[in-house]
Amino acid sequence: MKEKIRHAGIQLFDENGFKSTSINDIVDFIGVTKGTFYYYFSSKEELLKDIQLLYIEDLIKQQQEILSNPSTSCTEKLFEIVYLLIKNIRVSRQSARILFREMRHLSEKNLQDIHDKRNRFRENTQQLIEHGISNGEIKGNSRADILTFGILGITNWSYYWFNPDGEISEEQLAKIYVDMILNGITSSHSTSLENSFFEKC
Repeated sequence: MKEKIRHAGIQLFDENGFKSTSINDIVDFIGVTKGTFYYYFSSKEELLKDIQLLYIEDLIKQQQEILSNPSTSCTEKLFEIVYLLIKNIRVSRQSARILFREMRHLSEKNLQDIHDKRNRFRENTQQLIEHGISNGEIKGNSRADILTFGILGITNWSYYWFNPDGEISEEQLAKIYVDMILNGITSSHSTSLENSFFEKC
């Protein structure tokens, strides 16, 4: 039953927004009483926090599996993390949108719990990039912190526009992103122009 309530919350929060969804809406959606809701969750906010924590904790678990693989390089791990986030759109698009859109409705304490989890995912990614810089896989003058924010920003925004059933697959999109991150978008003959541009800035 707790899972049914959670799924109802995900659907209604995504469709109508957290503020416009009442506990009555949730229990009516699955045909239970308010008492049943309060048996599992003390408030609508607790349900929201539960949905967000479950989503981010699952991502961290999958990220840890990628990072703990001793047979893959840093850049391979980076691709797998980007691919993980893109693949997740198909099954968790609603939870992702709720995470990014509805956090403002959490109290300070609950919000801190979510931020701590998100920061852990980001820090794990940044440590991977730092390791890639130290072992020469990623160029040495890179800023690992800025790269991390950029990579996660690009990837997470895909939840708003990417169609997993469209002409580009999840794997293809992940490859496009990682190629852009690692190799840029200019061709080799544009190098002199690029250097000239940065000298002027």
